[in-house]
Amino acid sequence: MRYVSFAVDGQASWGVLRDEGIVDLGAVMPDLRSFIAEGCPNAAELAARPVNHLLADVELSPVIPNPSKIVMAAVNYFKADDDRTKAPDYPVLFLRLAESQIGHEAPLVLPRCSSKLDFEGELAVVIGQGGRHITREEAMDHVFGYAIYNDGSVRDWQKHSHQFTPGKNFSGTGAFGPWLVTPDEMPAAPLTLVTRVNGVEKQRADTSQMIFDIPYLINYISTFTRLVPGDVIVTGTCTGFGSSRRPQEFLAPGDVVEVEIDGLGVLRNEVRAEEDAAFFN
Repeated sequence: MRYVSFAVDGQASWGVLRDEGIVDLGAVMPDLRSFIAEGCPNAAELAARPVNHLLADVELSPVIPNPSKIVMAAVNYFKADDDRTKAPDYPVLFLRLAESQIGHEAPLVLPRCSSKLDFEGELAVVIGQGGRHITREEAMDHVFGYAIYNDGSVRDWQKHSHQFTPGKNFSGTGAFGPWLVTPDEMPAAPLTLVTRVNGVEKQRADTSQMIFDIPYLINYISTFTRLVPGDVIVTGTCTGFGSSRRPQEFLAPGDVVEVEIDGLGVLRNEVRAEEDAAFFN
């Protein structure tokens, strides 16, 4: 099943995405996070209701607009020539604020204080069943679904200190969408991830190259914090992002970033300068 969060005429809602359009379920529960937390009651019956909106007539929001937490992994893919026996002992993790997120086709905002906005295509995991000390063997039972994430990073602010927080939390930089897909509709692993800027491929990897896989991340994260329904784990990027290139490549107003992952579609956002972005108006 595919789920979307969206707005129509400024009114936030959520629903099920079918080929014909969206079944609006905003009157059933206030948001998708609440629906997940309640165990998705009558999901099949609700999904069979008549379509209320065409996809083209809504403004897509971040898949989970209001997660309790967004835990991000840093670079998390082996390169083709890496010695996999020399993997780091632990993942590098940081937190992103929900307020920094945007949906599919929303402006990816270049802040007025920087010219070093970078792209990072990533696979996002949404937690269905929460818990602490979740074992690797049980971890996938706790996954509600998957979506695409572009961890837009303001590199100079990220490098101000050893802490990533400022550069990873500028408003309008965390693109999350276009929709959430449940595991039963996902293709078999490994999944291919591709990031393009203005149609030119910049990143390509598949999930078999992950240094720390999804079960590991769920186990590790749930050891130090309780995961709750609707939490988001963003599983890290591969090489090819702008600051890893020589010469470095950063995003400019008018650039279009597309992240594509098997089974999840394409997340697309155009870069706009902060003073021009509707996000801030």
